[in-house]
Formats: sequence, structure tokens, C-alpha cells
Amino acid sequence: MASMTPTGTPADRTPADRAHEDAASPRGTRTGPVTVLIADDQPLVRQGIGLIVRAAPEFRVVGEVDDGEQAVAAAHRLRPDVVLMDIRMPVLDGVAATERLTAELPGCRVLALSTFDMDEHVVRALRAGASGFLPKDVSPEELTAALRTVSAGDAVVAPRLLTRLIGTFVAPQRTTEEVRLDGLTPRETEVLRLIATGLDNTGIAEELGIGVQTVKNHITSVFAKLGLRDRAQAVISAYESGLVSPRTDARS
Repeated sequence: MASMTPTGTPADRTPADRAHEDAASPRGTRTGPVTVLIADDQPLVRQGIGLIVRAAPEFRVVGEVDDGEQAVAAAHRLRPDVVLMDIRMPVLDGVAATERLTAELPGCRVLALSTFDMDEHVVRALRAGASGFLPKDVSPEELTAALRTVSAGDAVVAPRLLTRLIGTFVAPQRTTEEVRLDGLTPRETEVLRLIATGLDNTGIAEELGIGVQTVKNHITSVFAKLGLRDRAQAVISAYESGLVSPRTDARS
């Protein structure tokens, strides 16, 4: 029988209470620890990840589950800030679970995990709404840094790895995507291209000679026009459109 280990379940709080708290407490004003749900069908991996996350006082593991169906159910009940989601799991895989979570709980971020660097399911998970991807052999420091980034509302995009993934598994769809990019201004198109090359907001501002807040405004507009959730999806959209090429626009 599948196992689930909730730890620190919020007591006496209804879903309405949690929704109100989520709306009243944006991520930038967080006062408590980042809550994390771990979903992986391998007990040793799950326990190892749990030990790493629990060692950092800024995080609190609220549950551990071993399939995607349980991950969705536990996320609804526990309302974690971040779900560490194994991509390949029984019952409901991590891609399908991610798609459900991002649709049903938009305030919950998903950080996808995979044993294999070159995994086509990673691109599918990012398309489904995952805020980033990590291979399971990352260091504890890289894992906690990624959790910080994702919980703050940003995406974990390692340009070198993502470029390899996209070059292998993403084919340009110019006839579809160029129509979507037609709605962007020239400056917005350039911002999207620079996002796809791995630059952060400061780097984009320096490249274009504009302020960081102006960059943020452009990114907000790009995401709204293209229906994108975060930088991970923006990178995929840029490659699918042919706006950038894995061979010519990669940054290490």
C-alpha cells in the first residue's frame, strides 16, 4: 500500500482560511519557513531529500508521498509552498501531477526531479507548469538554493542543461509560435530572447541599457501576452518559435 507521511499538518484551518492567508501574504513578505512536499516513489531517495531539506531551518517538510495522485491530494490538504516532484512515478506520473497542481493550486510551485539529465519528460513537466528542474545528483547546496529561488516565485533554469534538453526534444514550431510572437513589441521580443539565453533581470537591464524595473515590466507583459507562467516556459516558447537556437544562443 502506498505510504504518506504528513509532518506538521496545519490544524483547524479550512481551505478558505488558507486561501485568505495566501492572498494576504505574498511570497515577498513571508515570515515563516518555506513549506515543502516531497513526492518520489523511491523511499531512500525520498528520505535523503527530506534530510537535506530539514537540515535548513528556512524550510519545513510538511509531507512525503510516493506517487503523483497522492502528491495532488496532499498538496490540496497541506498547501505547501513547493512540491519537489519526481517525474517518473506510478499511478499518476509527475508530469500529469504537475499539470493538475498548477491548474488547481496556482500558488503552489513545482520543482521537477529526474534521475536522467536528458529526459524528454523534463520538457513536458516545464510545459505543464513546473518552475524548474534538477537532476537527482545535485549537491545539497544546489537543492536548497533551487528551493529558495522557486519559493520566491522565480524559475530554476540552468541554461546549459536546458539548452541540451531543448536541442534534443523541442522542435521549432514556427507556423504556430511566430503568430504568438507577433503580438510582442520589438523590445519585448528582445527581452524574451535574452531570457532564453540565461540572463537574469540585472543582466538583461545591462544588455539593453534600461532599468531593472523596466525589464520586470516587459517580462510581465511578455508572460501575459504569451500565457506563460514563468521563465522556464518562456525559454521553451523562445526555442519553439525559432527566436533562439540551442547552438548559437547558449550561455554557460
